[in-house]
Amino acid sequence: DLSWHKVQEGGLEESQVRALLYPQKLIESNYEQPDCEYIEKEVRKVGVTLQLLWLEYCDRAHANGKRPYMYSRYCDYYRAHSQKNRATMHIKRTPGEEVEVDWAGKTGYLKDPVSGELIPVYIFVAAMSYSQYSYAEGCLSMDIDAWITANIHLFEFLGGVPKTVIPDNLKTGIKKPSYCEPDIQANYQELAEHYSTFILPARIKRPRDKPNVESSVNNLANKILGKIRNQTFFTLEEFNEEVWKYVDIFNTHAFQKKTGSRATLFAQEQDLLTHLPKTRYEMATWKVATVQPNYHISVDGMFYSVPFQYISQKLNVKSTSSLIEIFKADTRITSHQRLQGRKGQYQTVRDHMPKKHQKYLEWDEDRFLSWAENIGSSTRKLIQLLLAKYAIPQQGFRSCFGILKLGDNGNEELLEQASAKVLSYTDTPSYKLVKTVFKKMKNRDVDTVREADPSIEHAFIRNLRGDVK
Repeated sequence: DLSWHKVQEGGLEESQVRALLYPQKLIESNYEQPDCEYIEKEVRKVGVTLQLLWLEYCDRAHANGKRPYMYSRYCDYYRAHSQKNRATMHIKRTPGEEVEVDWAGKTGYLKDPVSGELIPVYIFVAAMSYSQYSYAEGCLSMDIDAWITANIHLFEFLGGVPKTVIPDNLKTGIKKPSYCEPDIQANYQELAEHYSTFILPARIKRPRDKPNVESSVNNLANKILGKIRNQTFFTLEEFNEEVWKYVDIFNTHAFQKKTGSRATLFAQEQDLLTHLPKTRYEMATWKVATVQPNYHISVDGMFYSVPFQYISQKLNVKSTSSLIEIFKADTRITSHQRLQGRKGQYQTVRDHMPKKHQKYLEWDEDRFLSWAENIGSSTRKLIQLLLAKYAIPQQGFRSCFGILKLGDNGNEELLEQASAKVLSYTDTPSYKLVKTVFKKMKNRDVDTVREADPSIEHAFIRNLRGDVK
């Protein structure tokens, strides 16, 4: 406990008292603090992105013997700084810097060709802050999938990516509006990182933060809906073909109070946009999966390995159409290319296996089946059935090896007879069962096998398993 007496008598330095009173400040002092004014100045330069500035910041932090913040926290600091400045400064529009995005307030409609039912179409609208160059697209919902897809189409329409995306505080992309630290929806934040841009939501009830998109909502959406009011559309593709036709007309229409058009003004800023990435962003889904005893997790009926040390633990799994990523908290443990085709496939990384399992990778199913075939058809069938018991074939290799080694020293024929006998008892053989029958037959007790050990015939019915350990 800290008291005035302790401060006077204990000879505590001011910094020590401050650390006791404000422990969070001490924690923050271990981190390199982002220079937001520097960020704001640098990010306006051609080819400079927040990710580039963050990487430079990390190098600077390490050089100063301090810890850097994670990229998301770094963005939070800059976002808070930008929000504060917007509250007190006149917003100067910079070419290539900002695009404003929103849903229009009015909807269009499709007509179901069978029932005649009217299906609402929600209109996504965007406008570049500098040129007012605009984009619109019809969507069948306002969920996160539609929002992400529309943002991707916007970037592709622009031929590049503005440094900042300014959405309204819509629930689709912003989970929790906040003056300083808005909670960006996870997929939307991933989209921003993939395209090297930055999400800066407009302040709540501050439409002047995004006047261009508000104007585009009123002008472009109204113009489109007015033009198509007497047309009937049966598919979203038909609807959007008409929408994009009027988007082109809207952008090339001459300004009333100044020369040029939105298109000619946009041509001056297009080269300042960040280049599109080589691949499109794929929206991910997340789930929690428990690692099975065979050190695999299940995703949509397929199985992917993780290091065996994580057996029984719950891990976070991020899935796209092409990739499976597995995390412990925020740390990525491993990733796999997503399996396609029949359910039940396994993808196993050698280093994820215990050492005692890794050595069996030098063996394979064909080797054991070929070995068994040389002994006899019953032995081959027995080995085939044994391997089929295991989701991961390597887990059955020791049992196969143990069974086939019984045929050494001229005992191949005896092993074949024992295999046939076991197959007459069960179609789920084990090493223990085969070894028991083999030994009794070797001791010339063939006719009394069942009498001497009646549990053999019913061993697997009672689930008495005994594979080699």
